[in-house]
Amino acid sequence: MKVEYINPFIEASQSVIMMMTGNKPELGQVYLRKSPFESENVVVIVGLTGAIRGQVVIAFTKESAIKIASAMMGGMPVTELDEMSKSAIAELANMIMGNTATLLANRGIGIEITPPSLLHGEKMIITPGNMKTITIPLKDNDDKLLEIDVSIEEK
Repeated sequence: MKVEYINPFIEASQSVIMMMTGNKPELGQVYLRKSPFESENVVVIVGLTGAIRGQVVIAFTKESAIKIASAMMGGMPVTELDEMSKSAIAELANMIMGNTATLLANRGIGIEITPPSLLHGEKMIITPGNMKTITIPLKDNDDKLLEIDVSIEEK
């Protein structure tokens, strides 16, 4: 997987999270993940088609999803993942992927994204098919904020 494909995911996610929460997350160590893998409790999946195809899984702990949803709703207290907070998290993923698509398009790599699907549960196992998965961890004050698992291949 080419670095030119991964960097837009990093740039877009840091930019969108900064815009929506006021805090720029730190980039953790990017690594290749073996499939299948166990995921966090809140997952948003977005499909990709076009010059590259595959899927992106944005995974949050329940606590970080609540924290981000609260910040996105103007600091309104959020104590559980209700429909409003789930919608905020799905919209955050949609914004990250939309910005990623724009950054890729500016580099001559055209993609389309699917609407986000949010899953919430315990001990979820993700199996992204026969593609390699690059994991991009983002942190807030040394605590894991979210992970972006990118499983793509060139057409």
